[in-house]
Amino acid sequence: MNALHLTPVRSRDARAYCAMWHRHHPPPVGQVFAVGVADEEGVLRGVAVVGRPVARMLDNGQTLEVTRTATDGAANANSMLYGAAWRAAKALGYTRLITYTQAGESGASLRAAGWRVVAERPATAGWSRPSRPRTPRGTEHIPRTLWEAA
Repeated sequence: MNALHLTPVRSRDARAYCAMWHRHHPPPVGQVFAVGVADEEGVLRGVAVVGRPVARMLDNGQTLEVTRTATDGAANANSMLYGAAWRAAKALGYTRLITYTQAGESGASLRAAGWRVVAERPATAGWSRPSRPRTPRGTEHIPRTLWEAA
């Protein structure tokens, strides 16, 4: 097994990686920053994309959200990305970093990186409203867990 190390990753490269490897969401539209992990040969093995919180009530100027992580299955890559994302967010002056997992995801990478569960969110009917229709993405009706970097 090759040792992993952190590596810078450009926005377009992070989006392309998420499109290839993320299980259930398309790449995020925007971001504040992205970070990657690569092996000893320099092959990108995973990315984390960090942006403003999706929930507008959490967007207080001091909080960021890990909106995507995607890996090719490399051991420990995801927990390395979550730890690096929190260190980078703190270095930029942010005081809180959150993310969500869907029901059925263990959260093992988050626990390994020192994150803690903040809340359990019930399933919703989705983002679509009569005043602003949205296209279903296949992730509606799934409970989620809100996590926070400790």
